[in-house]
Amino acid sequence: MIKDSIALIGFMATGKSTVGKALKEYLGKDYKFIETDQLIIEMTGKPIPNIFSENGEAKFREYEIEACRKAAELKKTIISCGGGIVLNKVNIENLKKTCHIVLLTASPKEIFNRVMIDGKETRPLIDKEDPIKEIESALKQREPYYKISAEIVTNTTNKTIDEITSEIIEKTNI
Repeated sequence: MIKDSIALIGFMATGKSTVGKALKEYLGKDYKFIETDQLIIEMTGKPIPNIFSENGEAKFREYEIEACRKAAELKKTIISCGGGIVLNKVNIENLKKTCHIVLLTASPKEIFNRVMIDGKETRPLIDKEDPIKEIESALKQREPYYKISAEIVTNTTNKTIDEITSEIIEKTNI
């Protein structure tokens, strides 16, 4: 099967949405851009923080599996995956069938700075007393999952969108 899509994985605020939109623009009108979190919002009619607070993380992860399955079925698509997509092996198995899986990384300090633009309350995972410590802890926990899942790794810290986009296009040969 030809891989004509790109799935962007990584922790929150590593640039998945921004880079995904730039990739879509670069690749042109034949390509679509979607976010798995947006698919979940459309499926449930609820914002992500509400799903976490009302239904819990386990239910959110169930919705995430369905959103990932739907996204992986699409052709010529740039998929911005929620940060926890890698926690369930079935998500990666679905994506690997049709997508180049690109891990976007950034330093914990850079992630914190990016998150604080919108406010930490928009990110349930780090809406805690010490957000940088939470970021470091979550990154350490997810690192093995990211490494196993990724075919390509791109660090977004201190790079322009054009630099990141060019690097991904070059490495995926799309």
